[in-house]
Amino acid sequence: MTDEPIAEIPSPGQRGRQLALHLWHGFVDWITPPKCVACRADVTAGATLCLSCWQTLSFIDDPVCDALGIPFEYDQGEGALSPAAIADPPAWDRARAAVAFTETAKTLVHLLKYNDMHEAGLAMGRMMLGPGRRLIADCDVLIPVPLHRRRLWKRRFNQAAVLAQEIGRLSGKPVGAQVLLRTLSTHSQVGLTAEERRKNVRRAFVVPTEQKAAVEGKRVLVIDDVRTTGATAEACAATLKAAGAAHVDVLSFALVLTPAQLHIDA
Repeated sequence: MTDEPIAEIPSPGQRGRQLALHLWHGFVDWITPPKCVACRADVTAGATLCLSCWQTLSFIDDPVCDALGIPFEYDQGEGALSPAAIADPPAWDRARAAVAFTETAKTLVHLLKYNDMHEAGLAMGRMMLGPGRRLIADCDVLIPVPLHRRRLWKRRFNQAAVLAQEIGRLSGKPVGAQVLLRTLSTHSQVGLTAEERRKNVRRAFVVPTEQKAAVEGKRVLVIDDVRTTGATAEACAATLKAAGAAHVDVLSFALVLTPAQLHIDA
């Protein structure tokens, strides 16, 4: 007979705090009923989507290319690579994304990025847990793609850090928000070609000397909101590996796919 772990019994003080928090959330929901973060329809809980918006998302899960996270039409075996990954291997090791960058995904990204709606970030972070489960389980530290200090000052927060903090909170993994820094103030990647994007972020990132111990020999998971050509993730992965990271994976909320790559059941 094996000993079963005994559940810890909350102290009266802990029970009191839990009750107070429950009552506070109930009061807030009564004053301001929770809304769908995408369309503002009524929902039963905060930082969630309504059924209609949820059904418009194109979720990405196995089977996928192990390196690029592009969905396969059928299972090709564990670790299978797409022709694109074989022809031009990325600097990172594995990549995954929660959803394809369709209209609803774009709405969520813009609400977080440009409208300061952190509720959208919480919902996005939770959606990344399933597709990123293996990468999250294997990593030693979560590292958000950083913003340059000028853009951070203008925007007031880093959207990738919001996602990383939520994933870290739910998974228990540490977040290294200061491990990777963006030292060059680059142009926005929007509207640039793949080659222009690569040139734009080349040598844009650095791991400070005092932070190298946080990545040396470690398995790192880079967190971002959208992966388009992969230029930013490529630059981050190359910088982290140059600083001694043993393994670098990439997890984004959305992945830009061509119609031919969008082999996802509706």
